[in-house]
Amino acid sequence: MHTDNKSVLELMQFDEYDVLELIELSASVGWDYDEHEIRTVMSSGKIFGHKNAVGKIVSSAAIIPYDTDLASIGMVIVNKEYRGLGLGKKATQKCIDSVSKETSIMLISTEDGKPLYENLGFITVDYIHKYLSDSYIQTKMSINQEITLGKYSENDFNEIVELDSAAFGDKRRKFLLNRIEQSKLCLVVRNQKGKIIGYGLSILGPINLILGPIVAPNPQTAALIVDELALNHQGKLRIDVPSSNKELMFFLQKSGFIKVSEPPIMIKNSVNMPYRNKELFAIAAQIFG
Repeated sequence: MHTDNKSVLELMQFDEYDVLELIELSASVGWDYDEHEIRTVMSSGKIFGHKNAVGKIVSSAAIIPYDTDLASIGMVIVNKEYRGLGLGKKATQKCIDSVSKETSIMLISTEDGKPLYENLGFITVDYIHKYLSDSYIQTKMSINQEITLGKYSENDFNEIVELDSAAFGDKRRKFLLNRIEQSKLCLVVRNQKGKIIGYGLSILGPINLILGPIVAPNPQTAALIVDELALNHQGKLRIDVPSSNKELMFFLQKSGFIKVSEPPIMIKNSVNMPYRNKELFAIAAQIFG
């Protein structure tokens, strides 16, 4: 534990000038936030944390408020030399205080972080299944003749927002706008009438190609989106799957993915997750819920 006086640790909101130090803080705990990811977090929400007496960032916590009554917390990190001072709790509480008391707040916890969140009033309501792949096994999948898979265009945005809202449980226009801009690839699935019935994103990070969010009407279409997003990628892949999607998880295991953890989804100011229509097959990332 660091011995500096607590009074020299200032809790503040970070801005674009703090991005590089936030990357360093993330790397110090083995997380792979890069500049693009942190800028998406900042442009979609707020990042709070502490700086020490010489202006070095030693803690962080981020909150992403969505359009109506849901927000997501993530990126809760404390420099190892400053642990035991309650910095993570204070930064997380600042996130909680930044939204109304009527807002349901969700987060996906690490095992180490769970006691902290329970102390702040969060309860476990579900689990996420984190899958990684070092070498994806491409599947020769036949496309259902009743659907078409193509690249996103700006004219698709409003339809995607509505589709995502029903699957996720809240509208998140600002986040989706930022995430699509950040994406390596955004795919849309249309039915015979041209209506969008599914979509998926891939995000190229410093370690993994992240697949998600993926919204689809059924597991077969979700698998098709995964297959297309992963096509020809030479490198590591990551996908985080809600617990209700056992058929997609079976497909992932056949395709070279290995489940590495099952972190809890926790929520505050509610006893349940917001209503979802069971069409969310992969989340964007743990910070975004």
